[in-house]
Amino acid sequence: MTLTPPDLSVFEAFESEVRSYCRSWPTVFDRAQDSRMYDEDGHCYLDFFSGAGALNYGHNNRVLKRALLDYLERDGVTHGLDMSTTAKRTFLESFQHMILRPRELPYKIMFPGPTGTNAVEAALKLARKAKGRRTIVSFTNAFHGMSLGSLAVTGNAFKRAGAGIPLVHSSPMPFDNYLAGRVPDFLWFERLLQDQGSGLDRPAAVIVETVQGEGGINVARPQWLRGLAGLCHRNDILLIVDDIQMGCGRTGPFFSFEEAGITPDIVTVSKSISGYGLPMSLVLFKPELDLWAPGEHNGTFRGNNPAFVTATAALGTYWADGAAMEKQTRAKSDQVEEALAALFREHTDDIVEFRGRGLVWGIEFTHARRAASVTRQAFRRGLLAETSGARDEVVKILPPLTISPDDLDEGLRILARAVRDTV
Repeated sequence: MTLTPPDLSVFEAFESEVRSYCRSWPTVFDRAQDSRMYDEDGHCYLDFFSGAGALNYGHNNRVLKRALLDYLERDGVTHGLDMSTTAKRTFLESFQHMILRPRELPYKIMFPGPTGTNAVEAALKLARKAKGRRTIVSFTNAFHGMSLGSLAVTGNAFKRAGAGIPLVHSSPMPFDNYLAGRVPDFLWFERLLQDQGSGLDRPAAVIVETVQGEGGINVARPQWLRGLAGLCHRNDILLIVDDIQMGCGRTGPFFSFEEAGITPDIVTVSKSISGYGLPMSLVLFKPELDLWAPGEHNGTFRGNNPAFVTATAALGTYWADGAAMEKQTRAKSDQVEEALAALFREHTDDIVEFRGRGLVWGIEFTHARRAASVTRQAFRRGLLAETSGARDEVVKILPPLTISPDDLDEGLRILARAVRDTV
């Protein structure tokens, strides 16, 4: 693809240096549909980024767009804080009927502020309130958000340093396979809990991602998650699963923890819950944990009614028969795995491994600069993909769940050529 240098002067003159994704993809995007984005010059890009996981159903999904336009056309409520509205009632009923009840999950539903990090903040506050303790245990390479409480349970040193103040009341533990299988699961954690001299205050909760997205696509085994749930239960510690990026079908089932057969005490959901990229988040928790006083955690934009509308449309379109959606995702997962296995065999000298579940995969390179080169070359060839991991050494594959097998194959072939062209 021949790219004409775009005019980025307005962004460079007026926008903060904090911008990041636009540096990786130096063009001006103008429109998007399904699994493709188009810039102002008409160049087409296959999207293996999906709004960092906020667009599981693609760009401008036709069914969701129609529901949103109809709602706006009839002057439906757009801003409602936590007032009762028709749109919220319909979403609550749909979420109960299509998601929670079939999985026998008894959760109450809380609408915090509309971002993932706000959902995490609410979950941590609730856990501390319920247990009367301060400490939260998190895991190596975790990412839970950019506000202070979320940063305290995030592993990345660069992001933590941005807080500018001490990040306290959290303790990191090794994630699954962090020690390459040399140490039995939870040996260190169990020992600290049992030893009165360990210095670890008894935690209120443990927060975990079943697949660490920003941490490098580190996949927890189901048996490891079951072991963690058992440890929490034995020691009166709440288990929080952060399903912000990996929920809403990203790993196959609607919730990423379903495969492990566990029922977390608290679950955070955001990103693709609205289905359309509209800001929305949920905190789900067992009824006995509903200890909030009215207004104890609030926010002006926790009642994003247009997001309720598109979320309801997404549930009805893709999860009324959840087995069909899950089956399609697993088939596409096999397609990705087969392509990455062939790529790995071809480049065993500098690809450490590939790993993933559902439609989230990562290719780990020996050197971070190699991963960066691959994503730059992919962009030049018309594919959007980002890096992740502590050193940005992993190329991350995160296409829409609704991507066609042909588009998925095209994107994987572009990625393979990008790897070959940067050897």
